[in-house]
Amino acid sequence: MKLLSLALALAAPSQAYIRFGCATLSVQRLDPVVEPGHVPSAHLHQIVGGNAFNATMSGDVGAKATCTTCSFSEDFSNYWTAVMYFKHRNGSYKRVPQYPNSLLGSLTGGMTIYYLQQDFNSNGNTKITAFKPGFRMTVGSPTTTAGKMPGLRYTCLQNINTRGAETNEFPKSACPAGIMAIHHFPSCWDGTNLDSPNHQDHMYDTVKGAFVNAGACPSSHPVRMPQLAFETMWNTTMFNDKSMWPTDGSQPFVWSFDDSKGYGTHGDYMFGWKGDSLQKAMDSTSLVSNNLKTQSVAEANKCAIKNTVNENIDGCEMRLALL
Repeated sequence: MKLLSLALALAAPSQAYIRFGCATLSVQRLDPVVEPGHVPSAHLHQIVGGNAFNATMSGDVGAKATCTTCSFSEDFSNYWTAVMYFKHRNGSYKRVPQYPNSLLGSLTGGMTIYYLQQDFNSNGNTKITAFKPGFRMTVGSPTTTAGKMPGLRYTCLQNINTRGAETNEFPKSACPAGIMAIHHFPSCWDGTNLDSPNHQDHMYDTVKGAFVNAGACPSSHPVRMPQLAFETMWNTTMFNDKSMWPTDGSQPFVWSFDDSKGYGTHGDYMFGWKGDSLQKAMDSTSLVSNNLKTQSVAEANKCAIKNTVNENIDGCEMRLALL
């Protein structure tokens, strides 16, 4: 089965966005945006997308990859976030597994990726300029101690299709179907720089939360780019037994940089679409008619890379700081 029909099944009547799944490419301590060349990076990441991913990346990623874990076979971009752990009351850690969105087939873990022109209900009338080869950006920061960014949220899943009721920190009680972590990226570009020292200043964030129409771009960052978003489904259900939780009932879930509040959640993006395929999609009046090439779930799951960093990432008796 092709993934395109699955990706489009959720499209609003105006088809104002493309939505697709990407299977897990790798889980390891590499971060070519924030810590290029560092092996290992400071904390663990889960990565999806093209197989050109490595500790040091530059130039046109789309021209270097030979396969991708994403449903659109022309998307060799890389998308990544930190990894979620469960901290048992006995002090041990266990990595929380990921699972795919219900309508994206039997992908191996991974994430759901969105590119919006305006919002779910309208294409808008603003020219959307696709990201350029070499472009990269981040959203959020592992050092953040307050949940002030409306685009970084969590949903306590009552079932696999739950949406809404977002919070800016980890859910405080056991979630019947797991925790969804949501990352909305800024979509206003300065028109010049493909990156910036902090990987954020070349972009301006007008996100208002959820998938709503973002605000107008300021004169300092006048170029409207696609509204990029990730959804990662973390299967926390195996940890819902309260006898494993801290005796005081406090939050047992932590990110791989030892954040138990959830405010430090962050995401990284490195553009790698082949040629002008993404621009053609953004120029389409109806994104359903974007003519993007697709691949099967099996093909997406097959794409992988060898680990550069080999270590125990699943848990047991360990210090999370070592991840």
